[in-house]
Amino acid sequence: MLSEQPIVGSSYRAIKPVIGIHLLDFTLFDQPKYANKALWNFALRDSECCEVSLGRELQIHIVELRKADKIRQLPERLSAWIAYFEHWNEDAVMNNLAHPPIQQARTKLRVMSADEEARYWAEAREKAMRDEATLIGDAHDQGFEEGHKEGDRQARQQTALAMLQGGQLDVATIARYTDLSETEVQELADSRAKH
Repeated sequence: MLSEQPIVGSSYRAIKPVIGIHLLDFTLFDQPKYANKALWNFALRDSECCEVSLGRELQIHIVELRKADKIRQLPERLSAWIAYFEHWNEDAVMNNLAHPPIQQARTKLRVMSADEEARYWAEAREKAMRDEATLIGDAHDQGFEEGHKEGDRQARQQTALAMLQGGQLDVATIARYTDLSETEVQELADSRAKH
């Protein structure tokens, strides 16, 4: 991104181009005169003076994959990547692509796909961590701040009870976010268990 480049005190010539590459799985320009054009390179130009452009600093490249897959006059490496994106799940096509980076990408995809159960558990763990962070944040935002500002002990106890009911936080964490002692939180947990 242009905004992330350290340009303070530097010449504008030091700015590196920002290039967006978009791989489309549909035909964007379907007019007959563009039937054999799948690679597009757009640069920003003034709407009134079309000859004035910002140069190479901002570019958008579009590859219409379906058209590009049919055109056989593209550079070999680009054709190989297009074939990969279009036919990644077809072994007959993939086995004929000898470009080493594509074979590395295929290997990585196989590893990622092969261990679906491990991926499921990793995603479940990540979701649980997000849920806990959200619960803590909500408890802090809704319970602690309101209860602490008003000095309302009952509100803090209600928040602690709600957090206990969620069952995902330990007594020490609840005590820290509700400004109650661990003993008070434990007593609330014990009384909740009896009912």
